[in-house]
Amino acid sequence: MVCSKHMGKIALGAAFLAAALVLLLGLAGRAGAVLPAGENPGYVSRLFDKSRVHTVDLHVEDWNAFLESALEEEYIPVSVEIDGETFRQVGLRAKGNNSLRLTEEYGLSRYSLKLEFDHYTDSSYHGLDKLSLDASFQDNGYLKTWLAFDIMEFLGVPTPLRSFVWMTVNGQPWGLFLAIEEPEESFARRNFGADHGQLYKPDYRSLAEENADIHLRYTTDDPADYPGIFENAKLDASAADQQRLVESLRLLNSGEQLKEAVDVEQVLRYFVGQVFVMNWDSYLGHTGHNYLLYEEEGKISLLPWDYNLAFGTYALGMTNPITDPNVLINYPILTPAPGEYMTKRPLYHQLMQVDAYYLRYQELFGWFLAEYVESGELSLALWEAAELIAPYVQADPTAFCSYEDHRLAVETLEEVCLLRAQSARGQLEGRYPATLAQQAQRPGEGVDAAHLDLRDLGDFADLAWAADRVSPFYDAG
Repeated sequence: MVCSKHMGKIALGAAFLAAALVLLLGLAGRAGAVLPAGENPGYVSRLFDKSRVHTVDLHVEDWNAFLESALEEEYIPVSVEIDGETFRQVGLRAKGNNSLRLTEEYGLSRYSLKLEFDHYTDSSYHGLDKLSLDASFQDNGYLKTWLAFDIMEFLGVPTPLRSFVWMTVNGQPWGLFLAIEEPEESFARRNFGADHGQLYKPDYRSLAEENADIHLRYTTDDPADYPGIFENAKLDASAADQQRLVESLRLLNSGEQLKEAVDVEQVLRYFVGQVFVMNWDSYLGHTGHNYLLYEEEGKISLLPWDYNLAFGTYALGMTNPITDPNVLINYPILTPAPGEYMTKRPLYHQLMQVDAYYLRYQELFGWFLAEYVESGELSLALWEAAELIAPYVQADPTAFCSYEDHRLAVETLEEVCLLRAQSARGQLEGRYPATLAQQAQRPGEGVDAAHLDLRDLGDFADLAWAADRVSPFYDAG
């Protein structure tokens, strides 16, 4: 089991946390990004001004034909008007994996989309090459991804920009979507400067395969043995780039010279966010994907991506999924997945074998709980966003749920976060089990979350409701 040699250190870690908190408050903060940012391009203050809901109007010659072929994920040329400014010959396609397939299976048309400004021409949206329009699939609150990104941003992890947009198609209302900065060249330059490193979005070929590469496990020196990484490069990676990353994986897996291969501080911050939001459709879960891998000068780090199944709604990705809210809310923060996964996730496993990193992870977790959740900032940010989008959710013609179910989802999301914070605080202080081994020895200890119904955050029943209400969606074509 991961961290087995540290099982006796929980109480010691709690005392250390209290002593270190004052120091941490001076070291960490929302404005204190771990990595230096480049000069902000024009799109930051335009589309990604989060203080308002923006407008995106797609002008599509045959919208119905596009919807009928959505599963092919092929680009078509469209014109798009963003906040009254028109861009022509922009590439548009549907996006997603299970969300794309299930949307089609339920007879719905509310697909998440990609807009690529330089697909057909050498152009951009004020420096932005690509953005996503997220449909909030299985996210009745419309806020899972939004909140997860806000958490990561608070932790100082380089995070895609986002804002809400009211989308129309050929002038007809289509719904409220979340615009997200795609992690490509413009993202890399904004976060890491002109001399940025390489960016990858590792993904598995089949869950039936071993997928050691996307788990960041070293196997050989040959880059060809890492297709899940290098075939999913977001930038043009040279042979030297590939070899440098392979060497980083070798060092990581050896457990030696970790500082030479890993941006330790940034990775620890990332894992605090991942573990808090209970996102197991991720590097820490069964699939091992849904993250961005950044490498610069031989050091690797993880960046956030894809949170529509976070906050316990992926149920750990098991064949017989765990749905008990008491289990999920109290899931141990020091062994955030079973040992058969953790021992195959070296970026977490190896760091947690180092006393200094193990304690630093706990320090960061404690600081995050105090400053973001227990301070009230999470609730304030969540409800400010909810009030901003409320009239748009009420008017959303393609919504996956009713407005009443949306408000219930926002309330549930807040309650999930507050209870998760209570459990995590108790684990840090030794009052609740913080590892799977401790939970086996002390069953039933933790916060009481039995009243929660995580299905209120978004479930298959909502897709059926949407199919009955708007099947088929009206013609915007």
